[in-house]
Amino acid sequence: MLGGVPGAEPQNVAREAAARAAAGLVQEGMTVGLGSGRAVLKLVEQLGPRAASFRTVTASERTAELARELGIEVLQLDGRLELDLALDGADEVGPGLALIKGGGGALLREKIVIAAAPRFVVVAETAKRVERLGETFRLPVEVVRFAWRDTRRRLAPLLPHAELRSRSDGEPYLTDEGHYILDCALPAEPEPAALAGELDRVPGVVEHGLFLGLAERALLGRPDGGIDVLERDHP
Repeated sequence: MLGGVPGAEPQNVAREAAARAAAGLVQEGMTVGLGSGRAVLKLVEQLGPRAASFRTVTASERTAELARELGIEVLQLDGRLELDLALDGADEVGPGLALIKGGGGALLREKIVIAAAPRFVVVAETAKRVERLGETFRLPVEVVRFAWRDTRRRLAPLLPHAELRSRSDGEPYLTDEGHYILDCALPAEPEPAALAGELDRVPGVVEHGLFLGLAERALLGRPDGGIDVLERDHP
């Protein structure tokens, strides 16, 4: 038996555990930033019964849709609103809580929401933990559609293996902001901070999925229903 639910899928049990732990961080009166992904959707479901006690800003249209269905007030970042906390998933959790995000395509909005909060906590599963970034997941790089092939050419010295993300029908995937995503294999020994700085300087790159030095903690659900808590060391 996993997490008290006979026959439950281990990853579902892990997500439920992470969501349950994250829900405990949301206090009455808070305005909370929420990202995207399956663990975050589980979190929204957990928070549904407390919908009247807090408000949210979401980085994903899917997250916003579910929040509204459950009666949670969804606000916009208008330059005056102050968030108390950001909660979001991750595709990889590396050493020092360095993250790869963007598997769901909301990396730009997610980084904006996280930047608007004084605290950011990762909600994910232990399966997302890696020894080095790029071990199990490609790095998403969001690029403008105009001359995207030329942007990919400029990226080649840094990330030579970059593929345009496609939908199931073969058409290019579009982010909520109408951009393309290049999914890029990382080198065997990446230097994430240096790479992030280089990517920030490439014309045509809107954002990338390296989230470095942003998370204070990660709540990683285990298949047995327990939680591993990782804390970032501060200099």
